[in-house]
Amino acid sequence: MNQTELQNLVEKISLKYFSRPFIHQVKINRRMKTTGGRYHLDDHHIEINAHFLTAEHYDDLVGIIKHELCHYHLHLLGRGYQHRNRDFKFLLQKVGGSRYAPDIGLRQKRKINYLYICQSCKQQYPRNRRINTRRYRCGKCQGKLILAKKFK
Repeated sequence: MNQTELQNLVEKISLKYFSRPFIHQVKINRRMKTTGGRYHLDDHHIEINAHFLTAEHYDDLVGIIKHELCHYHLHLLGRGYQHRNRDFKFLLQKVGGSRYAPDIGLRQKRKINYLYICQSCKQQYPRNRRINTRRYRCGKCQGKLILAKKFK
């Protein structure tokens, strides 16, 4: 799907589900990893994650577009457009938009380099960075931590 096809899809969804026109621009953002889309308050354009533009993610794309259009229309009407607002939650449920962007495998797995274990309660602490075992203690029982494994 290219820019003009996406623009036409967003305009069509806006008229069908919101009965209001979408008169601003939709942009494709290829750098997004964890979010499906983004609505910009300053110039009212919407960015969509390029990874959702394939045919296999079409249903997810429609849900993301509905979500961003909820932000768009509520903001222009001067009503509660943020996730925590009742207006947003009600409109999102009414149009059937997605609350969260689905995980399609773009998130990076957190690499574990060190494993610390409490000597008293055996609580494990996987860490990315080294910690000073003389300064830090177990959060559960205040026992002494020891470096069990180094995965590098």
